[in-house]
Amino acid sequence: MTRKYSSISVESTLASGISNSATSMTVATGTGSALLGGVTLAAGNVDQFTVAIDPDTQNEEIVFITAVSSDTFTIVRGRAGSSAISHSGGATVRHVVTSDDLTFYTTGVATADGAIAKSVATAKGDLLVATASATIARQGVGTNGQVLTADSTLTNGIKWATPATPDLTINAKTANYTLVAGDVNKLITMSDAGTLTLTVPNGVFTTGQQINVQRIGAGAVQIRNDGTTVLTSTGATSTAPDLRAQYSAATIICTSSNNFTVIGDLA
Repeated sequence: MTRKYSSISVESTLASGISNSATSMTVATGTGSALLGGVTLAAGNVDQFTVAIDPDTQNEEIVFITAVSSDTFTIVRGRAGSSAISHSGGATVRHVVTSDDLTFYTTGVATADGAIAKSVATAKGDLLVATASATIARQGVGTNGQVLTADSTLTNGIKWATPATPDLTINAKTANYTLVAGDVNKLITMSDAGTLTLTVPNGVFTTGQQINVQRIGAGAVQIRNDGTTVLTSTGATSTAPDLRAQYSAATIICTSSNNFTVIGDLA
């Protein structure tokens, strides 16, 4: 159950006596709300609000209030090491923090209440993760260079894994070619005895995306816009660069919408 507390609870008294087996109690008329001190208990007896009946006497009993209806409370008896006993009408009812609460928050484990013992973490870099609703577990640290990866097949839902180094995909061309979205991060090779043109189109790429290109044939490779895209480079014709020689390469980077810079071995 979720523990609820109030710093403005006002003590009350029993409206009538209760036996040692009673599972409800009624406090003085109109005082139930003040006793709860602003705390709302969820339906279904899932919350607990701790009170002492006959506090500071030999008849003190700790009970958990789990539900309320005006001035009548559903209670769980004999909590925090106390025993369920009979109480007379007029007995004091006071909201208290008990040794059970303090022990819970120093040695408890992860629960819906939010109490997580520091002993749950056993090594530098440990993480606390949810394995289900309101259920917490330890995720040990990975090894140097690993990254945290989601994996729904595992109990903890995550794992440490060595990041994959993707192979560079090569897209070989032997004719004029216009780049497409699927060319991002690929190497476009251009090979022909004659001159080939690589066109950078409008509206295909977004800022930060890049495409690599290499001239592997004897024929020249020229990088051109499509009439609306804007190219910049250090080539002799900065807005229409060519790859300098056979095996020269360059990277085409989208710097903003339909604007590109070409960096590499250019002529």
